[in-house]
Amino acid sequence: MKAKEIKELTTAEIAERLDAEKAKLNNMKLNHTISPLDNPLQIREARKTIARLATELRQRELTK
Repeated sequence: MKAKEIKELTTAEIAERLDAEKAKLNNMKLNHTISPLDNPLQIREARKTIARLATELRQRELTK
């Protein structure tokens, strides 16, 4: 998910997506521990997406 797409979302949608992405990341890490993922770079992308979502959420808190 790109930063441009994230900026178009509402604050509630960003918070919801952030929770979903964190759950997805935890699930991927667990699955990768048991048996290797086909593409382990998905974990890196998930972390970056979480960071983008958290950054946008924090920016909106500061501008209020």
